[in-house]
Amino acid sequence: MKTRITELLNIQYPIIQGGMHYVGFAELAAAVSEAGGLGTITALTQPSPDKLNEEIAKCKKLTKKPIAVNLTFLPSLASPDYPRYIEAIIDNGIKIVETAGRNPEKYVPQLKDAKIKIIHKCTSVRHALKAQKIGLDAISIDGFECGGHPGEDDIPNMILIPRAAEELQIPIIASGGMADGRSLIAALSLGADGINMGTRMMMTKESPAHQNVKDAILKATELDTALIMRNLRNTERVLKNPAVNHVLAIEKEKGSSLSFEDIQKEVVGVYPKVMIDGEADTGAWSCGMVAGLIRDIPSVKELVERTMAEAKSIIKYRLSQFG
Repeated sequence: MKTRITELLNIQYPIIQGGMHYVGFAELAAAVSEAGGLGTITALTQPSPDKLNEEIAKCKKLTKKPIAVNLTFLPSLASPDYPRYIEAIIDNGIKIVETAGRNPEKYVPQLKDAKIKIIHKCTSVRHALKAQKIGLDAISIDGFECGGHPGEDDIPNMILIPRAAEELQIPIIASGGMADGRSLIAALSLGADGINMGTRMMMTKESPAHQNVKDAILKATELDTALIMRNLRNTERVLKNPAVNHVLAIEKEKGSSLSFEDIQKEVVGVYPKVMIDGEADTGAWSCGMVAGLIRDIPSVKELVERTMAEAKSIIKYRLSQFG
């Protein structure tokens, strides 16, 4: 299945693994790339640029196919050492970077000089247009359904993807609610060139997420996510649990006077405890509404091949009757 995104990234299938905190390690990224998609290492999960060097090297021993590195530019005063993280990416020969968070324009010339393709995660058409204007190669558009930060416009993918396709010339990757062949065909029909799987890729055998996390997602339905930090305009979609319920109670009580410090305990530094130690109820962690479509934990290869088989079956048997 050739699309603009498979050709741009030199991958077999238009399926990309999301850059998830404390999930995007070498083993998962390599498995996705080996299966014909694009695996992604999450840079800021690594505590230092030196550790990112090691993680990329580990991944390259597991696959010779293209891999990406996700680099999120955080809106904080105490920023990570971004120049050295970028050096690690360049020095290790990575040719695809997914940026997220703040505008990456400051670092674009350095990445472009290294002949790196840049994908930027956006939650609105206006942000996507800005990404295109500063010379980025593709955008990943996150609909309201997505796990993590869906932005503040609350536009679902049925509207957001075709609106982006109307405005943009660069390839579009659909993110949020992507689970299977149905998702892939729907995204392509709406104007996307590929899909980004986050929560669905977390639910694979190669995913390092603790079994307690996987069990929680298996039990969840599409009704079991919640939006937190809305009053702070830093909205995040997370799986409901006791810690999230506590956050929601505090937000309701504080209203417009809510400060980040009021909920810091439940949202800062919780990912190692959740994803590695399995303390799934200890804090808030990202999960998409797509949880309602996840009923098993296949290998990455099984997931990718099943997705492609479903997509081709839909084209051949369902859509052909309307031709």
